[in-house]
Amino acid sequence: MTLLGVAIASAIGAPARYLVDRLVASRNRGAFPWGTLVINVTGAFVLGVLVGMGAHHGLSKQAVAILGTGLCGAYTTFSTFSVETVRLVEERAFGKAVLNVGVSLAAGLLAGAAGLGLAQ
Repeated sequence: MTLLGVAIASAIGAPARYLVDRLVASRNRGAFPWGTLVINVTGAFVLGVLVGMGAHHGLSKQAVAILGTGLCGAYTTFSTFSVETVRLVEERAFGKAVLNVGVSLAAGLLAGAAGLGLAQ
């Protein structure tokens, strides 16, 4: 049953990622991958909330697995983050590449912690 739930949640997360990326990209021109940054930070926040709800408010392990692995796993994207960072390096946009890595890691960790804190 959990596997089916993960599959269904993934079917929601992946199109959501695509739509958010297109929405953000339509409002931002240039080489910096704002869409992926927004996706990964918001996904980290939601995952933090889910983990916090599981740890402090009784959200079942099954629900955390389905929504965390399925929805958040399909929504967030480490592979795209990696490819976009390499693309920036190849384009010799070293400052943007470093900024992408630094901001993505810092903002993702802070968003995850904020979600966890909010759920407490």
